[in-house]
Amino acid sequence: MKTKTTLLLLIVAVAVGLYIKLYESKGPNTEEAKRQAGNVVNFERDALEGIVIQSGDDRIELRKQDQKWRLEAPFKDQADGGAVENLIADLDGWQKFDSILASEIARDKARLDEYGLSKGKLKLKLLGKGMPPEITFGNDAAFQGKIYVRVGEENDVFIAAQSVRNDIAKKPEDFRDRKLTNLTTAQVTRALVKTAAGEMELEKKADHWEIVKPLRARGDDQKIADLLAQITTAQIQQFVAEDRGDLRPYGLAEPRGSITLFAVDDKTGQTLQIGGVPEKEKDQVYVRFTARNAVYTLPKKIEEMLGLKPADLRDRHLVRIDTNILDRITIDAPGKGKTVLARKDENWTIASRNNQPANSGEVNRMLDLLKTEQVTKFVEDVASDLPKYGLDKPQLQVTFSSFASENTPESTAGEHPFATITFGKVDGDNVFARLGDEPFIVAVRRSLLDNIFADPLQWQELAIFRFKPDEVHKLTVTTDRESALVRNEKKEWTWVKGTEPINTVNVQSLLNTLTVLRAVRWAGVTTPAHGFDKPLLTITFTTSPDDKSVHKLVIGASNGAGMWFARTDEREGTFVLSNPDLNAFKLPLVAAPSPSPVASPMTAPSGTPSPAASPFPKP
Repeated sequence: MKTKTTLLLLIVAVAVGLYIKLYESKGPNTEEAKRQAGNVVNFERDALEGIVIQSGDDRIELRKQDQKWRLEAPFKDQADGGAVENLIADLDGWQKFDSILASEIARDKARLDEYGLSKGKLKLKLLGKGMPPEITFGNDAAFQGKIYVRVGEENDVFIAAQSVRNDIAKKPEDFRDRKLTNLTTAQVTRALVKTAAGEMELEKKADHWEIVKPLRARGDDQKIADLLAQITTAQIQQFVAEDRGDLRPYGLAEPRGSITLFAVDDKTGQTLQIGGVPEKEKDQVYVRFTARNAVYTLPKKIEEMLGLKPADLRDRHLVRIDTNILDRITIDAPGKGKTVLARKDENWTIASRNNQPANSGEVNRMLDLLKTEQVTKFVEDVASDLPKYGLDKPQLQVTFSSFASENTPESTAGEHPFATITFGKVDGDNVFARLGDEPFIVAVRRSLLDNIFADPLQWQELAIFRFKPDEVHKLTVTTDRESALVRNEKKEWTWVKGTEPINTVNVQSLLNTLTVLRAVRWAGVTTPAHGFDKPLLTITFTTSPDDKSVHKLVIGASNGAGMWFARTDEREGTFVLSNPDLNAFKLPLVAAPSPSPVASPMTAPSGTPSPAASPFPKP
């Protein structure tokens, strides 16, 4: 074969391949072609631009705009997207049950009258490129649930399901969207509420709502979201009239109130005006919605917004703390100095005490408490008289800050406070407080102060000792007398003085408690009331054979709540010890003697009973 012929055949083969790829592959596969052959109509959903329904003299026109359906006739309004999509889905899957050929109809045109198709009153037209001819709906067929339909004027007559006819045989109002607005609560960034009591403006900044008018205050995110949701989820009860002409019969010439919702970059907003109550439907209220240029009725519950006051929407939380940026907490109490708590990874340290470990659980508990604390009363909206409330010289101030170790494009190095709470005078069960530079004075529970420790010692970590029981070399327990144990070369416990048998189980229990001892909490600075001048019990122990690493635990008086005050030489201040821990330290270290065998009557000597075993060795 010549090279020229081979090249020609190759070109032909490539051309055929491209034809198959570009044209044949675009056609439906066998299964899809079979489905389409059984359909009454076939169309591309994406190409559908509109739907026209002609029912006698009534004409309903639906148009797609920005992927949403709207009614264009007999009035303009947003359409019920669900109803339209249901109609499209039924059309797309509308199968022929049987067919009557067009040739048969041509020979006997009277049959069109029999099928109700010669002057069909109900017609459907799909608008858009490549759409099928107009569909005419006729009479019910002899088969249950079926009707006669014809696509175009010259085509076959089909017997098909009544589903599509049922979808369109409706009043124009049935195609109107009963959901008041397509706006969602999350899309609203600003709201304007007008009532007889005045005007309120709400604005969303970042993730939180603020009241802008008539005063500047933090808004309650949940309450404001609930208010907006009443509008964005409202369902229309009745379609009453267009909003042109006389609105006095509906109480909308001078509305009792209104709320306008704004989305991002929306300068006009969507306004809902509230009017009167219908005479017959007392559970409804007339409203006018400017976004749809119509008068409707909504459930009467919407009236609740008419009684709203700024205090109803104010955030009652004392403070908002963003723990994602929180690095420092400074607690300043006059006369007690400053306590600075610093975050280190997931834990906290006391930065003002050489970064010694802090009780991270207590720090997190305080943060949780402050974040959930709600004001008991809004006292003053203008903080013009700070001395009256003790806020000119507060008894306690708590500052929350972020911290940057070095300069960055976003911030300079150092501490950056973002929230400060000051506490003033106590008033009964309340204490006056103020947040940062906010002009408001509020009252919160006085007991809140008890949970914000001004003494840095109270922020110490709860772990007192961190050893292993096997590391203890010498142990001394002192009450009214001293009992001392030491390990021999075989690591066995022996008395320093005495020969009584040792209760090794109790010794091990004591060591298990002692070496990992944790405080219940820290009481703070040691005072005479803690009872260390006459201790209940003292334990010393060493963790090396040379007895140089000496550790000491002193237990003092009861705290009156079933626990005990205690201290150790290695930590400053007094902590609270639990009663179970104390009981472990009081276990007898001397083993009780084994009971003597019962003597026989013949040999039992007379005499006095043996004395009870002492917890301490005999000297």
